[in-house]
Amino acid sequence: MKLFYWCPFTSKVASIVAVLNSADALQKHSSNKITSYIINVFGEWNGYLKEISEKNIQIISLSKIDLRRFLFCFGYVRSRLSYIFIYFYSILSLYKTLKKYEPDYIIVHLITSLPLTLLSIFNFKTKFILRISGFPKLNIFRKLLWKLISKKIHKITFPSKETYELFRAEKIFDTSKMIIIYDPIVSINIINKKKKLLIKNFLPKDMKYILSVGRFTKQKNFELLIEGFFHILKDYSYLNLVIIGEGELSKNYKSLIKKLNLSEKVLLLDYQSNIYQYMNNACCLVSTSLWEDPGFVMIEAASTNTSLVISDCSSGPKEFIENNKGGYLFKSNDKNSFINSLKLFISDNKKNIFQKKVFAKKKSISFTKFRHYKKFFDILNGF
Repeated sequence: MKLFYWCPFTSKVASIVAVLNSADALQKHSSNKITSYIINVFGEWNGYLKEISEKNIQIISLSKIDLRRFLFCFGYVRSRLSYIFIYFYSILSLYKTLKKYEPDYIIVHLITSLPLTLLSIFNFKTKFILRISGFPKLNIFRKLLWKLISKKIHKITFPSKETYELFRAEKIFDTSKMIIIYDPIVSINIINKKKKLLIKNFLPKDMKYILSVGRFTKQKNFELLIEGFFHILKDYSYLNLVIIGEGELSKNYKSLIKKLNLSEKVLLLDYQSNIYQYMNNACCLVSTSLWEDPGFVMIEAASTNTSLVISDCSSGPKEFIENNKGGYLFKSNDKNSFINSLKLFISDNKKNIFQKKVFAKKKSISFTKFRHYKKFFDILNGF
């Protein structure tokens, strides 16, 4: 069985890990009855070729030229211009590829309008599976396209119950085609291995720090985190804040840190290929996101026994934390609520903190690569 993945990206997003882990899990756990292929549209997967090769995943390149340096990665308007370019640049190449290889399935993650446009016009032997990635904004164009093409889509998968219920209420797709499949985020063996690796220039062992990880974009709401931490320091001066990521708002964060005189207490680190040791040594993992679905970093942190202080944003975190059983929820985009929840964690007793960690770690098991394989394998075999 040939399984294609369509997931063009212009910046580091969680879908990259989801695709790599999904392709690996389905191929590995099916005893190679499934062969996974990743479509490399404009060179976006070139930085992952070694990992793809090690996992014996096949790659199909639509372009002989690496176009990454010519595309805008950051900024709402500029990134949309890149999406438009990708759409028109690769639509014919994707059509020819699907006709040539005739894969059994293609799983569509990002820039879904392109393959779905082809599906609306042509008939393919390939079955299309639409993977709802992240928490989508249901604008008029997207809703119209999905409704028009819904009958030709084989299945639609959702990463959380909340997103599933949102689409069910909107009545965009036939519910018989809709299924919840959690992302393959957790690989226990890899996490345990990476936790033990020594990281060059790692943080001092005695450093007490709060950790947050994510792209430097509006979604992650790091301004609230930095401002809230400023107030936390008044009572807990020994704490530090470490933020790992990259993005268009980097200069804004640096200016805010300087304005609040936090240069000695807040550390901004670039993207790290191994975040598990940072998680393992952190006091807690904080997420101030305005939306997530469900929140890869949160689940990874839970699997490393790291305490969670999480925004109750849409759509996955509330479902995962489950009424504060797995961590400390605070009201989304509410600085006072964030400060109070963080203080509650800091002052909480060890038994309560431990119980929340255990609960969250048990929940993270639902996001293992094997669980993902089991759910997806049922789809591929008509169950």
